[in-house]
Parts: sequence; structure tokens; C-alpha cells
Amino acid sequence: MSDDVLERVRRLLPAIAERAALADESARVPAESIGELAAAGVFRMLQPKRYGGAESDPVAFFEAVREISGVCGSTGWVASVLGVHPWHVALFAEDAQDEVWGGDPGALVSSSYAPAGRLAPAEGGWELSGRWRFSSGCEHASWALVGALVVGARGRPVDFMTVLVPRADYRIEDVWDVIGLRGTASNDIVVERAFVPDHRVVRNYDQAHLRGPGQKVNPGPLYRMPFATVFTTAITAPVIGAVAGCYRSYISAMRERVRLSLGGGRFAEDQFAQVAVARAASEIDAAILQTDRNVREVYEHAVRGDRIPMELRLRVRRDQVRGTERALSAIDILFKTAGGNSLSRGNPIERAWRDAHAGSVHVANDVERALAMYGRGEFGLTVEDNLV
Repeated sequence: MSDDVLERVRRLLPAIAERAALADESARVPAESIGELAAAGVFRMLQPKRYGGAESDPVAFFEAVREISGVCGSTGWVASVLGVHPWHVALFAEDAQDEVWGGDPGALVSSSYAPAGRLAPAEGGWELSGRWRFSSGCEHASWALVGALVVGARGRPVDFMTVLVPRADYRIEDVWDVIGLRGTASNDIVVERAFVPDHRVVRNYDQAHLRGPGQKVNPGPLYRMPFATVFTTAITAPVIGAVAGCYRSYISAMRERVRLSLGGGRFAEDQFAQVAVARAASEIDAAILQTDRNVREVYEHAVRGDRIPMELRLRVRRDQVRGTERALSAIDILFKTAGGNSLSRGNPIERAWRDAHAGSVHVANDVERALAMYGRGEFGLTVEDNLV
């Protein structure tokens, strides 16, 4: 199944590449691309089999994301975040899963996990209000996953929840005007005093400790992986993919280029250019190899039913943020050595440079924080963080 999806995705790449400029200019991924990716099965790779999903090996999903991102960073980003949310919905109670997929097994879900909402107890559930930013691809979705705090009697937060909300309970405000990942249409979601039944709420603490009601009905190993492993990799994979695609475009464009300065001559015969290419290629390879190794190892632990050690969970985060950092190093090398031509709006190098840097500022790509957590663990200190 995973190989079939990858093959179908590769056949779609030329058409997605042709629409990359349109996605960037219009600040949204064209509906045609979303429809094609849905038909190819991308958004159902991590969906439970009981709803017609594939329950694919997660490494295959991230490979598909990188392939898409290689021709359009915005489309790859949206494919990644919309594609990872079926995995998260599978951790909710069965009633919540039935609400999302019972009538439409292909329903898409967007997210904004920052705790920007407030939950107040109500009979049979909760009352939710808030405004959330950066909900990538939300116009294509009929549900949203949002973060919210439960506020105690003294007005202080007492719990952090993830809440599943139907499209009828929120409005989208078009505020997306940015320099990179423009096509993701990561607009605001606004909820005003919506009722949320108990089955559509999950405690983040329980989720981080691999406890969730959804695992009772979805016992497969895919759903025994940590949220931090799956979600943060979904944020890094498009960045790495965009840079890997840029590298391929760069090699193709520069192979026959003749310099008009620095004494002329073919660019490809310049030793400094050759060294730059080697450095960029090595950074990209290292990012992919480490990321895939870690996700595969976590998945294998889940397949065996083994406890996933904290050392591995911390290594996943270490290499995930380093993967983003390596990708940025590579794209900066390519952008700099491509010369003035890389400044022209609309060329693949310029667009990939903007997209990669935009993706790098996501909270999941906070390099210093993630590396500090790894260091704490290595020194035997306690690490407490929902993104581990």
C-alpha cells in the first residue's frame, strides 16, 4: 500500500510543480493538488484501517511528504500536516473518530496546537472559546484540532488539552500574508463559546505518556508511537524535502552555466562550487538518514510492544531539529553560490529558500530548546516536556 501511494505521488509531481508558482502567488494550495493527493491516498496513510486507512509505516509517509515538498514546499507542508492529523484523531475516543470519519472517511483535519483557547466545564463536556493562529490548510478541512487550557477557580491554568472541533463551530479568518510557505494558507481559527463533549477532548499529559482512549480500538503499533516523534517529524520533513528538491533543481540549472564574472568559465568546473555542492548534499543526506533511522527505530519498538526509552525519544528530537538546521545550512549554501539569478522571484531556489526558512520558525523546530533537553537527559536530569 505504501509503495503504491509513493508511486502515485511521483506521477503527480510534474503537475504539482507546475502549480507551485500559483500556490505561492495566490497564498493557497490549489484545490486540484489537494484532490489529487487525496485520490493518491496521501491523507489516509496514517489513518486507521478500520476507517479505510492504510496504517502505513510512518517512514513511508515522511518519504511521500519529502517528495511532494521537493517540487512545492507549501503543498508538501499542507500534505504533511493534514496527513498527520488522522494519526492524532485515532488517539481520541471511538465516538470522536466516528464523528469525523463515520460519514466521510476522507474528511480532513487541520490544527493549531498552541494553548490559545480556554475550556470551562459544562454539563456533559466543556465550553470552548479562543483564537488560534497558523492553522495550515484549514480551508480544505472540515475539522480542527486546537490546544486549550482548563482554567481553575483562581484563573490559573490547571490542565492542557487538545480539542477536536467541527467546521460548524469555528470560523476562518484570512490573515495569511507572509514571505515563505505562502501557499499553506495558515489562517486563524476562531471559536466562540462552542460546546465540546467529553469524547472530543484529550489531555496532553496522557498523550505524552502514550495513554489514550483511541488505543483501545486502534491497537496497531502506529498508534503506540509518541506524539512528539510523529508530529515534529511532520514539521521537519517538508523543510528537508523542499531543500532536497532545490538541490536537484540547482544541479540541473548550474551544470551548464557559464560565468560572466570571476574570469568566466563553466560553473561546474569551479572547485569552490564543487565543494559547496558536496557540503550541501552531505547535509541533506544526513538530515534524511538520521530522521528515517529514528522514526524507524521508534516504530520497531512499538511493533515489538517494547517500552520506548526516553533516550530514544530525546534522540528523535535532537536529530529532528538538527535535520531542520542541516537543511537550512544546505539551502543557504545553494542560495549563496547560485549568484544573482537566485534573487529572481519565482525561481525554485528562491522559493525553496523562503519556504525552508519559514518552516524553521515553527515551535517544533526550536533547535536550542530541543538540544538542551537532550543534554539534560544525557546528564541524568529529569526532562518534562510534551514534545518528547
